[in-house]
Amino acid sequence: MTLIKSISGIRGTIGGKTGDNLTPVDAVKFASAYGTWLKSQSNKEKLTVVIGRDARISGPMIHSLVMNTLVGLGIDVVDLDLSTTPTVEVAVPLEKADGGIILTASHNPKQWNALKLLNEKGEFLSGADGAKILEIAESEAFDFADVDNLGEITSNDAFMDIHIDEVLNLPLVDVEAVKAAKFKVVVDGVNSSGGVIIPNLLEQMGVEVVKLYCEPNGHFPHNPEPLKEHLGDICELVIKEKAHFGIVVDPDVDRLAFISDDGEMFGEEYTLVAVADYVLSKTPGNTVSNMSSSRALRDITEKHGGSYEASAVGEVNVVELMKKNNAIIGGEGNGGIIYPELHYGRDSLVGVALFLTYLAEKKMSVAALRASYPQYYMSKNKIELTPQINVDAILESMATKYANEDISTIDGVKIDFAEEWVHLRKSNTEPIIRIYTEAKGQDKADALAVRIIDEIKQVAGI
Repeated sequence: MTLIKSISGIRGTIGGKTGDNLTPVDAVKFASAYGTWLKSQSNKEKLTVVIGRDARISGPMIHSLVMNTLVGLGIDVVDLDLSTTPTVEVAVPLEKADGGIILTASHNPKQWNALKLLNEKGEFLSGADGAKILEIAESEAFDFADVDNLGEITSNDAFMDIHIDEVLNLPLVDVEAVKAAKFKVVVDGVNSSGGVIIPNLLEQMGVEVVKLYCEPNGHFPHNPEPLKEHLGDICELVIKEKAHFGIVVDPDVDRLAFISDDGEMFGEEYTLVAVADYVLSKTPGNTVSNMSSSRALRDITEKHGGSYEASAVGEVNVVELMKKNNAIIGGEGNGGIIYPELHYGRDSLVGVALFLTYLAEKKMSVAALRASYPQYYMSKNKIELTPQINVDAILESMATKYANEDISTIDGVKIDFAEEWVHLRKSNTEPIIRIYTEAKGQDKADALAVRIIDEIKQVAGI
């Protein structure tokens, strides 16, 4: 069982001992640290925080603890209750709140939960701010409000509908065109809040919806990470229902995967590629994804006359580079779409609405659309090392070995060859090097990974 404290929040498994797992005491401690940090950043007499949760079983318990901790600090709470990560991100600025907390462990299994922390813009905190909150949590330097200055909780269950309205009002979303196309779509909501909000969005766009695992009870019917090996049921149902395609989201609805009409995975990496292709065809500009994402986004961006850049892994890093480069769309290869026209956060609703509009315009099958893109294949591996081995030294030696190639060291070592690439990153918690490769064939991606792993072992002397 695990408790992981990082600059982006705190996550862990429910139950067990304080400090080793995400217990009620740990939830209160971290919420206290976040609230204390917020108060230190503001001269306002009264602060407000928006809170929402996904449907996991521990959600109501953690939700109550976190809300009432903030009340104890004298902070008002806008309670969205069952919600999604992008919905809370949209709600924070609309409520003119000072921050937000999403209670979700994203794609982790049901025994996990987490506190994801937002600033007043509804965006994830910077590394420096997250580090400060960790310091406050360790010091336990909390100053709670007296009885006359406690915060208040206001319930607002309208924000999933408001979020849908905001998406449907985007200039590049054409509801009438989608209605005319008469799409039929299967939705796997993994029994979380995506099972509520995605069908609602689709129905408002005139789409016939076939629901699969859309009861928000937190009992995930399969591993909630939207990867091929977990999605056999929806792949079969898309074919059985003769649907145009399938939609899969993770429990907090910030990762989006499509199933093509032939029952095959569209590919999480290609969610962003397809949506960016549509956006760039209407509003040319620049794009950003992280270093472990497919080169296909670069190809599509350059086809439309824009420039592409890669950030360090992590949503906050993608957003920072998007702002710097005035990117009009970006995200992560795990199916995370960031469309600044609405907000700077991964948002499956935006991805679905833009993808549907593009399909209606192209008048082609999802399988044919996928086949029209540059074909890249990825291999994701890791190599475990003994604690005594200096991982940084290994990465440095690999960078030196390939110094004549296109090298980036802003996040581990990324080596761009003419036809393929490899990205080496160390784990922050274990003596592990993660090895991501991409090439124009699965055999080539796998072979590159094997070659790099052998070279690392030689350098490490193992």
